[in-house]
Amino acid sequence: MLPAESLNPDYQRIAQAIRFLEANFRRQPSLEEVAAAVSLSPFHFQRLFSEWAGISPKRFVQFLTADFLKARLAAAGNLAEAAEDAGLSAPSRLHDLFVTLEAATPHEYRSGGAGLCIGYGVHPTPFGPALLAATERGICGLHLLDAQHPDPAAALQELRRSWPHAEWVPDAARTAPLLARAFAPRAGQPLHLLVRGTNFQVKVWEALLRVPVGQVVSYQHVARAIGQPKALQAVGSAVGANPVAVLIPCHRVIRKEGLLGEYRWGSVTKKALIGWEMARLEPQAVPG
Repeated sequence: MLPAESLNPDYQRIAQAIRFLEANFRRQPSLEEVAAAVSLSPFHFQRLFSEWAGISPKRFVQFLTADFLKARLAAAGNLAEAAEDAGLSAPSRLHDLFVTLEAATPHEYRSGGAGLCIGYGVHPTPFGPALLAATERGICGLHLLDAQHPDPAAALQELRRSWPHAEWVPDAARTAPLLARAFAPRAGQPLHLLVRGTNFQVKVWEALLRVPVGQVVSYQHVARAIGQPKALQAVGSAVGANPVAVLIPCHRVIRKEGLLGEYRWGSVTKKALIGWEMARLEPQAVPG
């Protein structure tokens, strides 16, 4: 398997810059300070960041402030309204455009995937390397590898625990185009997911699919969307157990106070994902 550290070194600079901005946000460091923190000239850092995000570092940080995120939460209403605001009149329409989700059958759930063949590969993304696993029926795992979780072998071991009796084979030729489409969805060419979870977890993951790009919701939003407004702790556990990063957008769930909260694949990665997605909606954004 391809070593994680060899993939997308530019994103490591971006992540380092986000950590620096996070640690020093109260005094709003200058472009020169942030560039020095990642060992680049201001010119090269500005160009690198703008090519990645499509916007300036200063604008990017504004997307991650508690006040801005609280305003986004207030604008979200409920998940059905959020989908309508994005021009997607129904969950089925949303799925047609981006992702379709299928839960494992009761037999597949109980047997741990016996009889399934799962191919996997590690590939670069705008957020560093990621491990993707897929069956013939769909993607069953996508793990982002950040500075806290850099080992592809550990990520693979974690995925295999969900499908312990499946046959696992390296298959980068099949997983590479799937991963590329995860970050560039195409209308009419949805990605298919096959997930193994409890009925409650699957309900939560289906609700997350209705959160549009560039929008954030609270755990309360999700709990209400599945008809269990008091099940906040269980919703949080299901969000944290999401096996398919990005495509099931658990990164778009934040605390009601406007704080980003925890993320299975690291807080810096969550900030990067949210800011990057919001930047895609900026009229002045340029292709990354």
